[in-house]
Amino acid sequence: MKSLSILPIVMAGGSGTRLWPLSRAGFPKQFLVFSGEHSLFQQAVRRLNGLAAPDIQVQPTLVVGNDEHRFLVVDQLRETGLPLSALLLEPIGRNTAPALTLAALQATAEGQDPVMVVTPADQTVTNEPAFQAALQTAVRQAEQGTLVILGITPDRPETGYGYIHAHVAKASDGIWNVAQFVEKPNAETAAQYLADGGYFWNSGMFVLKASVWLKALERTRPDILAATQAAFAARAVDNSTSATFVRPGKAEFAAVPSESIDYAVMEKIPGNTDLADIPLAMVPLDAGWNDLGAWEAVWQVAEKDADGNAFRGDAIIKDSRNTLVHATSRLVSVVGLDDVVVVETPDAVLVSARSKSQEVKQIVNLLNEQKRGEQTLHRKVHRPWGWYDSIDMGARFQVKRIMVKPGASLSLQMHHHRAEHWIVVKGTAEITNGDQVLLLSENQSTYIPLGVTHRLSNPGRVPLELIEVQSGSYLGEDDIVRFDDTYGRVQ
Repeated sequence: MKSLSILPIVMAGGSGTRLWPLSRAGFPKQFLVFSGEHSLFQQAVRRLNGLAAPDIQVQPTLVVGNDEHRFLVVDQLRETGLPLSALLLEPIGRNTAPALTLAALQATAEGQDPVMVVTPADQTVTNEPAFQAALQTAVRQAEQGTLVILGITPDRPETGYGYIHAHVAKASDGIWNVAQFVEKPNAETAAQYLADGGYFWNSGMFVLKASVWLKALERTRPDILAATQAAFAARAVDNSTSATFVRPGKAEFAAVPSESIDYAVMEKIPGNTDLADIPLAMVPLDAGWNDLGAWEAVWQVAEKDADGNAFRGDAIIKDSRNTLVHATSRLVSVVGLDDVVVVETPDAVLVSARSKSQEVKQIVNLLNEQKRGEQTLHRKVHRPWGWYDSIDMGARFQVKRIMVKPGASLSLQMHHHRAEHWIVVKGTAEITNGDQVLLLSENQSTYIPLGVTHRLSNPGRVPLELIEVQSGSYLGEDDIVRFDDTYGRVQ
């Protein structure tokens, strides 16, 4: 039996603005946990690693993501215990076609040509055996040189997805021929698609050999291929941290045209005789799929009570129907609300009609226009060394709770405008304070004067927690001058 080698590709660069305030630019939806114990990103990686079969070998995952999220990716992969091939870091978003091209160039850089199984990082699947069976069928077809797209068997007339019109191929073995791609329809058209049959939601999942993708892109969008090749050729590779970071040339990647996989290649193939030598097929997927594109979708996949209500966190729901409550830091009580979404975080609350949840992105746009910060970061901000939670602030002061992972350390730094008091409440802290190096335990403290070089490290085996009190004329996060940093963040 011939053994096929597949390379899982997880696209993790999205921002998830429709799931604000839980999803934010600094911690987008793919890294959030909506049910169970694993984030959407972790679920995606675990599903693809479950594709192994007697004739299918799974390589370590290749992730394409945002440079600002690199340590989130590494930390969450470490929690799964699954290996990472490399992390391709986009300096700027250029949509999925350039992202997949980077992955194909990385895959073929060492003379290999694996079957790439490509999935977004923000989808859910409830029937994993059905998912694995469909993907394994797609892998075997892609090995023969076919571009394979996964089409979701629809269960309702959905207007939020694009559709694939397909028909069963001769001696299909689960393979369908693609007749055409259809843009998001209106409600009447979507209902007709469902009644007619042969129409599937476009999942955004693809299975294809790296060489076949590059060949197809050269035929349909040679400008995207050439520009992405130039950016990849100018790449920098960082093997000094806990993962292999591959950074395409920033200026070169900024010049890459922004385009999706569908628009760049897939939609150009059906009916085009000039591309008849590039076979395109679809494999139906009926596995409880959802892309969690808005809070309405979260409600659809959540467990519900007898009145159709769903909740996560500390919530009380009375005299309400078909309502979603997501509480993260405190009790949220809802009375007499039907078809509503309520999402609570420590620094922002969203209340929306479920039917309007797609429009949450307009709130994010307003926050950007007003130059606020709630669209970018949570009150609790994750860093590669741990996290900090801004628990109080006022004129000339700010109080943070800080956690440092065992063995981790902050950068060697100084501030021009603020002084800091540190009080250890858990664990042991090694503190560089000017010329001194101090070892502090619980209930001990130190003072860092303005302008003094300092560093905080955790030499122990348990998380270090401390309270930081900042005081000064300016307390912004950009008042940091780094002299040395484990994570490559020195100016």
